[in-house]
Amino acid sequence: MIDKLGIRAKQLLIDLINTPSFSGEEDQTALLIESFLNEYQVSFQREVHNIWAQNEHFDASKPTILLNSHHDTVKPNKGYTKDPHQAEVIDGKIYGLGSNDAGGCLVSLIATFIYYYKQKDLKYNLVLLASAEEENSGSNGIRSMVPIMPKIDFAIIGEPTLMQLAIAEKGLLVLDCYAHGTAGHAAHVRGDNSIYKAIEAISWFENFKLPKVSETLHDTKMTVTQINAGSQHNVVPSTCHFVVDIRVNDLYSNKEVLDLVKEHVDIEVKERSLNLNSSSIPKDHAVVLAGMALGREVYGSPTLSDQSNLSCPSLKLGPGDSLRSHTADEFIYENEIDEGIELYIKILKGIV
Repeated sequence: MIDKLGIRAKQLLIDLINTPSFSGEEDQTALLIESFLNEYQVSFQREVHNIWAQNEHFDASKPTILLNSHHDTVKPNKGYTKDPHQAEVIDGKIYGLGSNDAGGCLVSLIATFIYYYKQKDLKYNLVLLASAEEENSGSNGIRSMVPIMPKIDFAIIGEPTLMQLAIAEKGLLVLDCYAHGTAGHAAHVRGDNSIYKAIEAISWFENFKLPKVSETLHDTKMTVTQINAGSQHNVVPSTCHFVVDIRVNDLYSNKEVLDLVKEHVDIEVKERSLNLNSSSIPKDHAVVLAGMALGREVYGSPTLSDQSNLSCPSLKLGPGDSLRSHTADEFIYENEIDEGIELYIKILKGIV
């Protein structure tokens, strides 16, 4: 059964690649996933472009595991030499936009869910979620599904990790910072230049180190990534705006970091969102131990995923390599999908 599921999963991936599904525009890939689940007589529900299902013998008295990955993609970058929406299989690689991030993970998790779907007497329920709007952290993605789905006890989030165990993930806090001064002619001496105020604050972001260092995620990293001020050479601008990208480790909440920043810089600071917090799962959790027993290694991931929208313990795990994500001529190896399905099934077998 596993071999046949692998063949069909790879064909589903090819179909998904051939169907554009930018964030918020996943209606056609949602139909493909619906058709695939219908093929295996899986009962499912749809909310906007999110497709979700429960195992056939779901029992509300049992704990529940979420199997989640997304079917939206970023837009292709200009470096593509191949058609990003035309899957090609060359030398054991499946090329195409979304093949690695996170189509390979998604089809592997769908195959795993189908493998367990009709089994009776499982210790855990399984919930499958093929989510939308992951790449843009949209309001119609997993965040909208949390109140709808059953209570989740822990989750496996399908993202490319080379099937290693990402037991922690950094959160994301983006700040819009505004240094205010007094506009005036550059020929006159003024001590209220918004750019100079911004430079002072930027220097703090560059040099300040948050004291709590995580075993898996290390330090919290603050990086100034954008700056804008002024309209012409002889006018001192009244405002200098800059953006700070903060990758938050699992020892801080986004709110704690925001409060700390506001204590130290004498400028206006506005957060874009506090929702994308860091996430983790204990190293001695059953799913982590099951993976380690199969030779998988644990590590902390610097990249963000749908884990940030969950309050339960979550493990990021999937076929493919994060370094290929969002690159030109994105690909995943066919055998990575086969390995992904096999390992997902084996890891869950040690638990359910």
